[in-house]
Order: sequence, then C-alpha cells, then structure tokens
Amino acid sequence: MAEGKIIEYIDQRKIVLSVCLKDRGSKLQLLTPSNHEVSISPKRALLISSTTLNISGLREELLNKLKMAEKRRTDYMAKVPVQDLWELTREENETFTYEYLAQLSFGDNVTDDHISALVRALFADKVYFKMKDDYFIPNSPDKVEQIRKATEAAELREREITEGANFLKQVINDRYPEDPPLKEKIIEILVQLALYGRDAPDLKVGKEMFSRAGIKDIDRARHLLVKLDIWGEHENLDLHRLKTRIDFNEPVLKEADIVIRKEIDSSDREDLTDLSIFTIDGPLTRDFDDALSLQPIDGGHRLGIHITDLSPFIQVDEHLDKEACIRASSIYLPANQIPMFPSSLSNNALSLVKGFNRLAISLMVDFDKGWNINNYRFIPAIVRVEEQLTYDQVNAAYTGDPVLLALYQLTQALRQERTVNGALLIPLPEIHFEFDDNSDIQIRLIEQETPARTIVSECMILYNWLAARFASETALPILYRSQEPPQERLSTDESNYIYYVFQQRRRLHPLFIDTIPQQHSGLGVDVYTNATSPLRRYMDLLVQRQIHSALLKKGPVYTESRLKELTILIQQTLRDIDLMKRNQIRYWTLKYVAGLINHSFNAIVFQKLRYKYLIILTDFLLVADLPTATGPELSLGEHIKVVVKRSDPWDDVLLLELAN
Repeated sequence: MAEGKIIEYIDQRKIVLSVCLKDRGSKLQLLTPSNHEVSISPKRALLISSTTLNISGLREELLNKLKMAEKRRTDYMAKVPVQDLWELTREENETFTYEYLAQLSFGDNVTDDHISALVRALFADKVYFKMKDDYFIPNSPDKVEQIRKATEAAELREREITEGANFLKQVINDRYPEDPPLKEKIIEILVQLALYGRDAPDLKVGKEMFSRAGIKDIDRARHLLVKLDIWGEHENLDLHRLKTRIDFNEPVLKEADIVIRKEIDSSDREDLTDLSIFTIDGPLTRDFDDALSLQPIDGGHRLGIHITDLSPFIQVDEHLDKEACIRASSIYLPANQIPMFPSSLSNNALSLVKGFNRLAISLMVDFDKGWNINNYRFIPAIVRVEEQLTYDQVNAAYTGDPVLLALYQLTQALRQERTVNGALLIPLPEIHFEFDDNSDIQIRLIEQETPARTIVSECMILYNWLAARFASETALPILYRSQEPPQERLSTDESNYIYYVFQQRRRLHPLFIDTIPQQHSGLGVDVYTNATSPLRRYMDLLVQRQIHSALLKKGPVYTESRLKELTILIQQTLRDIDLMKRNQIRYWTLKYVAGLINHSFNAIVFQKLRYKYLIILTDFLLVADLPTATGPELSLGEHIKVVVKRSDPWDDVLLLELAN
C-alpha cells in the first residue's frame, strides 16, 4: 500500500511532490504542499519514498512536513553536479538507476531526498541525460551539443520576444525607450512581417512578440517601421523583397574611376565627328546612349544611328560587369531611378554628351528616294554630338527643319513597312508622375504617338533588327528577342481605342529571349534583338560586345552556351523589375486617388467576372474592380463613370461605385 508515502509525479512538465492519502488500487488520492487533492493512476508515480508520513494527524502538520521535504529536495537539487555525472558515465554506454547516480553525487548513504534531488536535477537539465522508464541514459556528445544549441536558441528566442514586446509596447504608446540589446533582431522580425506576412521565416516569434505587446494584427509591422524611422512613409517593399541593389559598392566605384581615366586606342575606328549628330530624349534624360544623323547622298539619304560603345571600357567579369549583370537593367520608377552603372559613367564618361568625342558602334543605312534600304553597315566609330534635343523641341520644329522632316518621313516609311509585315501598332500613353516639395502628386498621360517619339522608336527598331540580321547572317552568337503571332487579331477600333488595345494586348504571346533567331511578330520583323541601350540594359551590352568583336575581326566574347546561362539570370531579373514597376505605378496612382474620395472618373468596362467587373480608369490606364452589385448590367466596352469611395495604397485597396 502507498498510503503515507511521499509520491512524486510529472504534471505539465514539472515534478510535483505529494503524499498519498488513499491507495484505491487503480487510483492514488494525493495531497500536495499547496493543500490540493488530486487523483492519479499509479503508473504516473515517478518516485515513491521508502519512508512513511503519518496521514492521520492534523492536516496542517502534514502540509508542513511536505513543505519541508520540498525544501530539502530543492536544496539538494542545486548540489547535483549534472555535467560531472555525465562526464563520469558517458563512455559506459549503459543505463543507470536513480539511486546509483544519487550515490555518485552524494555518497553511499543516500536518502529519498537525495534520490529525488538527483531525478529533479537531471529532469530539469534535459541536456546530459535522457529519462527512460526508471533509469537515466547519458546522451552522446553530439546529442548534448545539439540540445545545448537548441536550448540556447530557445532562450534567445524568449529574450527576443520579451524585449521586443516591451519595446513595441512603448513605441505604440508614443514613448521612445532606449534601444534594447536585441533591437537589430527585433527590427529584422518587423521587416520580415512587413515584407512576407504569414510567410515570414520568424512568424511564430513575431506573432508572440505582437501578442505580448497587445498588437493584434501583424500587418501593423509596416506602420511600426515607419514610426521608428526605419522606413519612409512610401517605402518600396519590392526593393526589399527582391534585394535590389540601390547603391554601388566600393570596388565598383573604384573601377568606375579607372574607366573615367582610361585612354582607348581609337586608331581602328572611323572618325564621324564631322557629321551633324544629335540626340532626342526627355528633358530630364542624362544617360544618352543613342544619337542620330541624317545626310543627303546621291539618290537618297544616309541615316546614322550611333550607340555608345561600352565594350572597350566595361571588361567582362570585372566588378562593373558583374554588378550590371546582377542588376540586368536600369530601373525607372515613378519616384526614383536606379541606374545599372554608376552615374559617373552612365551620365558622363560613357554617355553621348554634347561636345565630347565618344566611341560608338554606328549603323549607317543608305536609303533611296523612296525610303527603301540600299545597303547598311555597322562600324566602330568616333562620334561627337552637336545638339541634344528634347521630344517637345522636335515636335515643335520638325516641319520647318529639313533634316528632322526628312527623318520623320523616313521613319513613317519604316513604320508602314513593318505594318505591312504584320506589326501590331497598339501604343498607349505613358503615365507620368510629378512630385512637388509638399509631396503632392500630379499625374498626366504622355502621348507616345508624336513625331519625335516615332523617329526615335523607329530608328531603334531598325538598329535592333539589322543587328539581329547581321548576327544571324554571320552565325554570330547573340541573344534574340522574339514574339509569336497573337492568338487573335482584333479589328482596330479607333472609336473605342483604349478598350481595343487592352483587349488586343490580352491576346499577345509573351516576349522571349533566346539564342535562336525567330520572328518578332509584334514588331513585324523576321529577327530582332536589343542593342541600342547598353548603358541601361545588360542584354544590349552582351549583344554589343559580340558585334564589336565581329567588327574588329576578333573571336566572339561569348559562346552560345554562355549566353543561354546568362539569359536565365537576365529574364528572371527583368520579370522582377517589370513587376516592381507595375506595383509602383499602381501604388502612386492609388496614393493620388486617395486624395480624391467621392470624385468621379471616366472608365471603360473591360471584363465581366462572376461578382465583379474589371474596368479601365482611363485617366490612369489602371485596371480596377467594380462590384456587380453596384448597379445595372454593364456591357463590355461601355463607357461609364465611377466614384472613388476608398483608396489605400499600402493595402492595395481601391473601392469604386458606379456613379449615379
């Protein structure tokens, strides 16, 4: 019978001391030092004392005896040399009784208190011994190290949660405490939650931290980072998610300084500095990588398209080249720009800046009077830009300028030829954001179908087309850009042009980059590449290097297999950049619209889904949702007016209603 015995059992991962008041065979009725009576199965008894307490006396006396036993065992527990015991026994590869280990700790004459202290110490430690049945088994050294690391990690995690919760409590109450020791980790967890939400690696820690701080929603992480001045109010989260590099490291900047001072042998280049060469760009452009010239020749005109030549300056696999490969492209966002090369190069030393001699790969194309191509050639050249014109200047002056007028007529003929060959001309205005010092936003759409933009786009398409032809005809490995014919060609609808363009674009196949020359259906050419923007696109630099080596009668810089490897990297990065640009355009549009609650806007019904319409806000060319429950049945292509009820750029929320 167990009545009167001191019994210890495990409850909620703790060893509980008690005395048995009644042994019912299948159940033991126990009394704990806190005067609670519990009933357990005999199988749960961990230790049963050899001595017996008098349970028939006063309850108070019995409780005092239990408390004294608890104190003795706790005091002894602190004296158990757990690690020393492990060192003595770990090599023996066997199990050990509680009594044997207690004797190693306290000597041969051990009591119930000593044995309990030993069990408590090893049970609480959990590092050096494993409990099994009525024995302890020493853990292997590897297991000990594993447990120790896990324990340290758990302790650190608890510190992070506690410090983080206390820190955030004060922050949300507008008190700014001293930085906690683990502030860096706390901020890292906030960033994770803001960027990845429920996919954050430290989600459990973050949720517990927020819970203890009284913050219910992990979406508050972004607000907290702004409040702590870690992020700005309009932080671009895609830059963080995609780990996009904004600044240039020291090795890249040092190499850029070397490039600026580098002297290049230009004896093998044709001097074209006597040509009247000009650029056409936006008023804020500083990275000029293309320029034009047009001169009359017998029976027609000679068009010059001059692309800055980076090949002699940006060496393969050096710091600048590797950095450009990682970036893949300059990034043009509504509120900022991230260049592919340091501005000392892209805006100065390698840019076709007015009045400076620059190296170029020039395409010279001879046209007859009917604007048909007679012949063309690519040449390594030296050029000097005489004028840097803006789109607006060209649009205002081209009818009265013989060169610009002839250039416009030439590019109109090129466009017509592409149209005959199946090109889809479906441009839309470009959305442009203007920010003032008060953070006010203005949005306007910039028309793309102007004489100046037509001149530039057609000349660049011509250069890229002929560069692709040159490579395919000479079996030069390059990267080609292609596009299969659309799934369906819709009839052009000028009366509802925006709706027509959006519908036609849905039916286009994606662009594809490969080393195999194929047609580019959208542009109406048999082969195509990108070679006109080496300052802004890494693919263009790769192609330029190949052409440069061929023109100088050298072997190609890249093999086809190496180009295929680079294609994988480039395409993924370009997709990421494209997503970032779309997200930023949407963010700033919603930010603008947030200041126009209850204003109405023009829209076109684009698509009908089960519970909503997709509509196009024509002032911003933005696709948005319109619930079907907001009004009467609408037809595809129908022009409507909608009212803004809510716009939140942070949460990507735009609520619209059909205007009355």
